[in-house]
Amino acid sequence: MLRMTELKIDDTRNILSDIKLFEGLTRTQLDWVAKHAHRRIFTAGMNVMTIEQPGEAVYIILHGTVKIHIEQGGRDVILSVLGSGDLLGEMSLIDSVGRSASAITLENSLLLWMDKTTFNYLMDNFPPVARNLVKILSARVRLSDQVIQSLATLDVNGRVARQILAFAERYGREMADGVQVRIVLTQSDLADLVGASRKRVNQAMVFFKEQGLLSTDADGRFVIHDKVGLARFCD
Repeated sequence: MLRMTELKIDDTRNILSDIKLFEGLTRTQLDWVAKHAHRRIFTAGMNVMTIEQPGEAVYIILHGTVKIHIEQGGRDVILSVLGSGDLLGEMSLIDSVGRSASAITLENSLLLWMDKTTFNYLMDNFPPVARNLVKILSARVRLSDQVIQSLATLDVNGRVARQILAFAERYGREMADGVQVRIVLTQSDLADLVGASRKRVNQAMVFFKEQGLLSTDADGRFVIHDKVGLARFCD
């Protein structure tokens, strides 16, 4: 794992150029962000933020997977699972209301964070950032609408297929034998996301694997071998 002393501003600038929030920024603007933002490594199972904390920072996932969750009725409820390029904590900085959920890493993760003053300066002085943020938040609303629709209209197989395909669209990487979903996702996490029991999700996964539609690699990440075949369950 990299030590913080090994991280250079040039490295951060190169990484930022691939983040949707910073699309359209000039080299000089990216340098400014790199100098005013901070990188931090979070080990697996570490809290990035908790619902009790005030909203004083925004985080951007450079590498890794983060689970957004709340405690409700004595159980852990997963709201979303985020991967490389995603933001978390920006809502509190925008509306000055406390955190609405907690966030915990599902694997060793590298995050970029900036304080409220830096974030607000970006919004006010770098127009592409404001436009990109609107696009990012709009995409979240669309995804939420799709999730609600799938919960109302699809059976468990369809909901599982729909969720995995959605992750593949956002975090997929083309491989020789299919599309790898580059986030860590257990069947328990998947069950929470699709509103089903872990047993029922396991049955769906076994069925999909027997049909040759998907598999899991050595790191436990999903690999989709037949996107069209998997999508049939979402009709």
